[in-house]
Amino acid sequence: MTKTAQSKQEHEFVAAFNGSFVNMLRWHQLDKLWQTVRTLQKRWYVYAPGEQPPAEPLSDQQLEKFISEIDSLLHKDHDQDYCGIVYADQPDEPDMIKIYDPHNLGSVCGSSGTPPPLPGWIMSTLAPIDLPNALPLPGNRRRWWQRLFHSG
Repeated sequence: MTKTAQSKQEHEFVAAFNGSFVNMLRWHQLDKLWQTVRTLQKRWYVYAPGEQPPAEPLSDQQLEKFISEIDSLLHKDHDQDYCGIVYADQPDEPDMIKIYDPHNLGSVCGSSGTPPPLPGWIMSTLAPIDLPNALPLPGNRRRWWQRLFHSG
C-alpha cells in the first residue's frame, strides 16, 4: 500500500470512528442490530484496539461466531437490565459498530473532561487502522510526556 493510500485509509477510518453513533440502550435494540448485521451483504472487519488490525474481513462463519460470542459475553459481564455499551453509526444499515468492554467502561461519553476509553471491539466495513497510534494523546498526557524528558 502506498503512503498516500495508507494516509487516506487512516483518515477515512478515523473520520468514521469519530462520527455520530447511536446507543443500543436496550437489549432488544442490540438484538435487532445483530439481526441487521447478519442480513446485510457486507464484509466486516473485527478489531480489538491494542491488537494488530486485521488485514482481511471475517468470513460469514467467523462473523456469526463473533456475534454469538460477543453477545453472550455482553449479557454475562454487563448484568444490567439495559445494554448501553454498543453504538452503531447507522443502526438500520451500519458500517461501524463500537462495542465497549463491560470491564473497562470509564466514562464512555467522555463527560468527565477526559476522552472516553477506546472500545473493546470495533466492527467495521472499512479496514481498521492501529487506533492507539493514530489518535492523539489527551492534552494533559501530552504535556506530561513533554515535561518528562524535555524539562530544563
